[in-house]
Amino acid sequence: MQTNFSARQLRDPEIAEAAAIIGTCVHYGFCTNTCPTYVLTRDENESPRGRIDLIRAMLERGGAPDARTVRHLDNCLSCLSCMTTCAVKVDYVHLIDRARAHIERHFRRPLADRVLRFLLAKTIPEPKRLLRAMQAARFARPLRGLLPVRLKAMLDMVPDRADAKILAPQVFKAEGMRRKRVALLAGCAQQALSGNINAATIRLLTRHGCEVVVAQGGGCCGSLTLHMGREREAKASARCNVAAWTREIEGEGLDAIVVNASGCGTTVKDYGHLFAQDECASAARRVASLARDVSEVLCELGLPVQVATRAWRVAYHDPCSMQHGQRVTREPRALLAAAGFRIADVPEGHFCCGSAGTYNLLQPQTAETLGRRKAGHVASTDPDIVATGNIGCIMQLRRYLDIPVVHSVELLDWATGGPRPPALEGRILREPAQEKSVPGAPAEGAANDIGIW
Repeated sequence: MQTNFSARQLRDPEIAEAAAIIGTCVHYGFCTNTCPTYVLTRDENESPRGRIDLIRAMLERGGAPDARTVRHLDNCLSCLSCMTTCAVKVDYVHLIDRARAHIERHFRRPLADRVLRFLLAKTIPEPKRLLRAMQAARFARPLRGLLPVRLKAMLDMVPDRADAKILAPQVFKAEGMRRKRVALLAGCAQQALSGNINAATIRLLTRHGCEVVVAQGGGCCGSLTLHMGREREAKASARCNVAAWTREIEGEGLDAIVVNASGCGTTVKDYGHLFAQDECASAARRVASLARDVSEVLCELGLPVQVATRAWRVAYHDPCSMQHGQRVTREPRALLAAAGFRIADVPEGHFCCGSAGTYNLLQPQTAETLGRRKAGHVASTDPDIVATGNIGCIMQLRRYLDIPVVHSVELLDWATGGPRPPALEGRILREPAQEKSVPGAPAEGAANDIGIW
């Protein structure tokens, strides 16, 4: 794609990077077939190549963009499916983030939008604030009919009860001989919505020889605010993590930084790029090089199944940030299969479920369409359980499915001696098609036998 940036503009490293990315797009159009918003609308401006052209015009012109451009860019899910199918591998993720930062600096949104975005940016990254906000939202439900569409969507997303567990900085010792020392990103929204995910992760890792550190000073990865264009806030959060993990690296050392929310993992793995022009660039690159999805670390450790397992059918949903952002698809399936579950791949698996960070709160109608579409494909596999690797996907799918949706680590923890996942409490699963017994496993009826209901 041809660009017309001035020499003065190109002296700005951010504009220079954006111009270089734009110049790689050759408009082949493979991206359009995998872009959810284009498939739904058939509007070229709702496709990746259409948005790249809008970004080019916006950045070349400089200053405040027009409302039409902002609307089309806001509609992008940042699912990154286009990057998987692009023949020339256009670096769309960094381009759309640059565009959103430009919009945030130069475009004045309507008051209601500004207030909503401010509240989301200040609430979701802080688990304790999010818990208070969810409690207030439950009290506000009787007023739902009086609220605008987006606020209704926010109320609908709030669960009736939250399995909250906010982790304090601490060290969890490995069981038996220590094989690895790892840091765990405790996360933000996930701690308020589903504390068992971190608990299951810690049990799994310590059971398999890892010392797990929740580092002092760590917090939100910065992903949520980054994708809202609030780059300064995103960097402030990320800088705290870089500092916290650097202290651990330079202290007792770390073999990995474990992330169990794939949206966060994609961002942490990209810290080197985020801080490329920053004084902490070297430390950020070191942190990014150690970042791993929990499934990657568990595959390195191996997962000996310690108890009898029953082969329930598990539909595995690939989070976009996992399959398109991190390119991690094999590991979760391999682990679940090793634990005795029968894995079903979801049709149209490349398509976003509509969660996408704050997307289902800011663009609820499109998000609902995508959520129902994804739920239909999941249900078509006739699963007993749905597993995935991202809290946003879990919350989104639970809205549209009457099938228990859990994080993969909860099933893996259960299969190797941990407790039954909370989402399966009170659920009566059909008798599985086959049973897998592991030599040396406890006899039927032993404590923690996952076949017991």
